[in-house]
Amino acid sequence: MNSERRGRRAAASAQPIRQLPWSQPQMTLEPARILSDDQIETIHQQSLQVLEKIGMEILHPEARDILAGAGALVEGERVRIGRDIVEQALTTPPAEFTIRSRNPEHDMRLGGKWIAFAPVGGPPNCSDLDRGRRPGSAEDNANFMKLCQFFNCIHTVGDGSVDALDIHASIRHLEVMRNKVRCSDKVPFVYSTGRARLLDSLEIVRLSCRVSEQEFEREPFAYTVINTNSPFKLDGPMGMGIIEMARRNQACVVTPFTLAGAMAPVTLAGALVEQNAEALACLALSQFARPGAPFVYGAFTSNVDMKSGAPAFGTPEYMKACIAAGQLARRYRLPYRTSSTNAANAVDAQAAYETVFSLWGAIMGGGNLIVHAAGWMEGGLTASYEKFALDIDLLQMVQEFLQPVVVDESAMALDAMLEVGPGGHFFGAKHTLERYATAFYQPLISDWRNFSQWQAAGSPEAAQKANTLWKRALAEYQEPLLDPLAAEAINAFVARRTAEGGEATDF
Repeated sequence: MNSERRGRRAAASAQPIRQLPWSQPQMTLEPARILSDDQIETIHQQSLQVLEKIGMEILHPEARDILAGAGALVEGERVRIGRDIVEQALTTPPAEFTIRSRNPEHDMRLGGKWIAFAPVGGPPNCSDLDRGRRPGSAEDNANFMKLCQFFNCIHTVGDGSVDALDIHASIRHLEVMRNKVRCSDKVPFVYSTGRARLLDSLEIVRLSCRVSEQEFEREPFAYTVINTNSPFKLDGPMGMGIIEMARRNQACVVTPFTLAGAMAPVTLAGALVEQNAEALACLALSQFARPGAPFVYGAFTSNVDMKSGAPAFGTPEYMKACIAAGQLARRYRLPYRTSSTNAANAVDAQAAYETVFSLWGAIMGGGNLIVHAAGWMEGGLTASYEKFALDIDLLQMVQEFLQPVVVDESAMALDAMLEVGPGGHFFGAKHTLERYATAFYQPLISDWRNFSQWQAAGSPEAAQKANTLWKRALAEYQEPLLDPLAAEAINAFVARRTAEGGEATDF
């Protein structure tokens, strides 16, 4: 490689990453329909029958009391919920709402046609090409938060993407939440795996926004994800989370984890009935704890590999379930959460095509909050740096795809056609020269050079380019402003709660 070429490459690498500006996309197409209105209504009615005949096993005593007060039949930990209770609960939640950020430019809208992309959340492991697969650490946790802040197509910092396993579980939430509000000013996820974790997390969010308790409960500033223990079980922390989030007017995203053939019937229709019944039961709990509390209908119905029992994602069944669940959410006028997933163990072709398949199901299903949209690997067991970077390019492409096509005199380009005429080309046309720099989406990872040019550049493959991209993003990242008084209050709160032991654990 001669010195001139090296100089050009060094100058190019010194340029900041050219990403799309911050914006929250909207669905500009009609969401897909895979079931008829009659079939959706049949699933609804069957779900009500399931709640009346089977009900839910609810382990949180206060949750049982709230539902009993609404008229549910409680026998021990089994709660059977009548259709009148569900129908009443469906009248109160908002169809659309905004979760406020301390930076108003990063407010996140949910419901209607709005789409928000959230990063991978929850894996115990992370991986990259340099260090391989390993348990998540506080450093990795913070790195993913910084990537969420840096890339404009990610609309929430999520839960840190990978667990910080080098911090004791009793105080991990305190350190992670403090890091979260330092590293990002986007809408945060809060932990609901224990009462202390939830209330501590909400308090750190409130302190970071510098609002009073009354202002904090006036509108949502955070969200959590509640998973049922399918089939038909809601554990203590999850029941507590629904109640406390509702009482504080914070957003609750309830997502049954219904894997067809394992935790749900092997048929897609049966799995959808179970998913829907569990979601409606949690909706009832939320709305009777506080009518009008922001609630998101979550769906995570996929299937298992019947040879091994392992979860499968990005499957045809997953795509069908995404679209059908979106129809159910719209039937209830509820914001809809879905996911972009894959079951691949490496950043390879399988990871790519399963992700595209599941993401397309989520988009065409009308998903409002698309979780795990960047970095998810191994069916959710690993957060990958390279996969995160690849997914950013994919999400930006989706955002560009959702931009409406402009049809006006200028765009129809009659003057350009008259200028070029038969047999010419448009490269030098005035119309082209005025628009070429911004006419088309410019990818972050995809390589459009011809083979000779690509080979001369060292034959870089997508994973290698992704490795370079996330490292550049971390190098360019700038910590957002956090009010010094807020930072001081958060530090004092974390110190006090750490001294008190945080959330009690048995290990």
